[in-house]
Amino acid sequence: MTISKPLRKMLVVKPSALGDIIHALPFLDAVSRSHPGIAIHWVAARGLHEILVDHPMIRKLWIIDKNAWKRPAALPRTVHEIMNLASGLRRERFDIVVDLQGLLRSGMICAVSGAGMRLGFSDAREGSPLFYTHGINGGRDVHAVTRCLRMAETLGCDTREVRFPLPALPARNLFPQWCGDDYLVIAPGAGGAAKQWPVRFFGELAARLPLKSLVVGGASDAVLAAEVQRLSHGHAVSIAGMTGLRELAAVIGGARALVSSDTGPMHIAAALNVPVVAVFGPTNPARTGPFGSIHTAVVADVPCSPCYKRKRCREWRCMESIGVRQVLDAVLSRLAEPPPAATYGDDDRAGPAVRLQNEKAS
Repeated sequence: MTISKPLRKMLVVKPSALGDIIHALPFLDAVSRSHPGIAIHWVAARGLHEILVDHPMIRKLWIIDKNAWKRPAALPRTVHEIMNLASGLRRERFDIVVDLQGLLRSGMICAVSGAGMRLGFSDAREGSPLFYTHGINGGRDVHAVTRCLRMAETLGCDTREVRFPLPALPARNLFPQWCGDDYLVIAPGAGGAAKQWPVRFFGELAARLPLKSLVVGGASDAVLAAEVQRLSHGHAVSIAGMTGLRELAAVIGGARALVSSDTGPMHIAAALNVPVVAVFGPTNPARTGPFGSIHTAVVADVPCSPCYKRKRCREWRCMESIGVRQVLDAVLSRLAEPPPAATYGDDDRAGPAVRLQNEKAS
């Protein structure tokens, strides 16, 4: 199936998580370039929507409180919110709705939109394909960015050039008094404990890095980041909880490199063409690693990885067996290479253009 006719109005359903939203930006760019004049609306989760506010390619954001939707006590409020959302979406009369999330909640949003054409991935989870009029084969063993671009190809889009368009960001270095203009970023948090490299390793790494580091994260990562700062012996400063998503992106965009587990800031760095060294255990960097050829995924040589489990197992060898020396060598190797081209500035807010690599390199 390929849609060749011009599209007038589209709804994109991709509420979360942060990395997932970043993965969908090349889809947004491809559709905007291939269908000039299209009005694109986007359903985003409250909090994460900040990275999309005032985006020049998005006509309107529909913000949902997805965390409240999960709480039984909030059921009356949730029902009221869904009814209001459904009413508002129907009034827009969308030509097409595209579900890039692939969960029950996102499938239901497609259904209540009233759009006659509803696209999603045929292998999506939680029964969401039941709500689509057309199921698209995105592929499970490809990078999430590639998966989204296959959806764009179905819409007749040219996907040979991959761009990660971000809205305008603040000044690059918001904390020069702590790190100067030449610094690294460490993101020790992760979406689940199983994906998080031990904090003591992050702290030791920070102490041994040749540049000072800013330790980033949300307010929930403040304790973790403070421990990395303590263990760094003065080589790192925590700013966890001090920035919104825009400011976080600006801090990352000005760094020489980012070191992290499999987490949202890693994908922001990749979108801004900042080299990433990321530690992977239960998840698969071929699917959700930093997109592009300038990054390094450090993976343990254990037969059970990737297992895709959300909770730590008893031995947790996939993360514990990756030593500081391995990660430090990877960072030093990246720092020894010429810096990549500038990613954003006063004259370029759209993000870098990256030629699509083969699946293994991506």
